[in-house]
Amino acid sequence: MRRIIPSVVALGVLLTMAGASRAGQEEQFTPEFKTPHTSYDAKHTPKIVAPDSVKRGQWFDVTVSVGAGGDHPSLSEHHVRYIALYKDAAEIARVYLHPVYSAPKVTFTIALDDGGRLRALSEPTHSAAWEASKTISVAP
Repeated sequence: MRRIIPSVVALGVLLTMAGASRAGQEEQFTPEFKTPHTSYDAKHTPKIVAPDSVKRGQWFDVTVSVGAGGDHPSLSEHHVRYIALYKDAAEIARVYLHPVYSAPKVTFTIALDDGGRLRALSEPTHSAAWEASKTISVAP
């Protein structure tokens, strides 16, 4: 029993120290890392290629590439972490990309019940996510 108590105390100290090191981490993030960028940037803004209108329940492709004005690099020190696709506020899918081996381009095959706004988010390693959107209508 005597050996357990020092171990429990040591564990408690470690957990307290770990919690203290994470405390205040929120203040380290600047606002540009919290809110997605919606302005246009040739290398970071996602480009959405999808039909303007589809039939209800019909599968169709949505291709999202990062860099509406040119390809975003895929280097170990600077790459796109993920590309996510939303329909209005609901996330449909997300693909995580590996640096060097993955190009920042993904094709999702989806079906919709109703129209709305498709939103693509892409997050590079050095800033907050970048967002683009496209309105899509759904016919019965």
